Amino acid sequence: MLGGGSGLLDHDDEGVSGRRPKWSGREARSARYAILGQSIHLTDEDRMTRMAGAMTRRRFAAASAMAFGALVRARPAQAAYPERPIKIVVANTPGGPSDIIARIMAATMQEAMGATAFVENKGGAGGNIGMGSVARAEPDGYTILLSTSAYAVNPGLYQTLPYDPFNDFTAICELAVSPHVFAVKPDLGAATMKEFVALAKANPDKFNVSTPPIGTTPQLQVEVLKLREGLQGMATVVFAGGGDALKALLSGTVQLSSGVLAPAHPHLKAGTIKGLALTGRTRWNDLPDIPTMLEAGYPDFVFETYTALMAPAKTPPEIVARLEQVVLEILRRPEIRERLTQSGFEVTAKSGKEHMARVAREVPMFADIIARADIKKL
Repeated sequence: MLGGGSGLLDHDDEGVSGRRPKWSGREARSARYAILGQSIHLTDEDRMTRMAGAMTRRRFAAASAMAFGALVRARPAQAAYPERPIKIVVANTPGGPSDIIARIMAATMQEAMGATAFVENKGGAGGNIGMGSVARAEPDGYTILLSTSAYAVNPGLYQTLPYDPFNDFTAICELAVSPHVFAVKPDLGAATMKEFVALAKANPDKFNVSTPPIGTTPQLQVEVLKLREGLQGMATVVFAGGGDALKALLSGTVQLSSGVLAPAHPHLKAGTIKGLALTGRTRWNDLPDIPTMLEAGYPDFVFETYTALMAPAKTPPEIVARLEQVVLEILRRPEIRERLTQSGFEVTAKSGKEHMARVAREVPMFADIIARADIKKL
């Protein structure tokens, strides 16, 4: 049937009443064409126009079908993430605070996302080896970085870096912060930070302080304390890690230790060491007798080691958003928050955008501290 109008075209060869005309042979064919010609007046130009329109409609339909097919084929690939194990690179050796939180997150991410997540430790060069490896990784969401404050410190500490802190990564989210603690042996005779400073000034050749490696935030906060109190005569003994620095205090090799709260926490609870001050903004929930440096008379003295998840730049935004959503949901769980608190972390659960605002503040801040402390670039 031609067209979709009314009249003769709606009834094909039948009349309005449904009966066929009583024509046959050549006469019938001539009459039929005459009727059609009189009804719709098709000229050669009309027929060409209609043929072109029909071809255009067929091409449009074919193109639409191809586009729809491509869309349908693309959807399963996006919905399937993750299809294989997710590697979380920790730019430190096993057993430290960043390794602890990475393993907690890997176990819970595996449960939440239905795919294996595992930790790979790549320590060395102040974290640069691990951070550089992730910066160069395929941006597909299957290799991510558990970053720490070294990410913001190293630009001011190293002459060359294997990563650009602002262009080589996309922040997924911030997990938590861990304050630091200044600690002494209980029998030293100093109950407060000010009392320790007085003893150290009176005995400049007998007081040493242990820290993790140069450029770590616990080491940098010691340099700030020295500058503020004029304690340049107190030697800093640098160790390979926070655990070794703490052992030096327990053995009596040094008189003061500066380190992240997490490894010191069980010793503080047991009373084998005494905390003089914490460097966070508030007191720790289960260590209420240890004041902050702010309370101890040191304005603006806040140092925290953060942990965050980062992905290589150009990782698809939908994958970054998926990871952020899952991890922030995990961090809202009471049992996870309690577990992290017991490990010395304060959950912050900030978005990737909020975390990069922290990085933008801290990169120049640490560079200034390193310059004022006259620490030579590595």
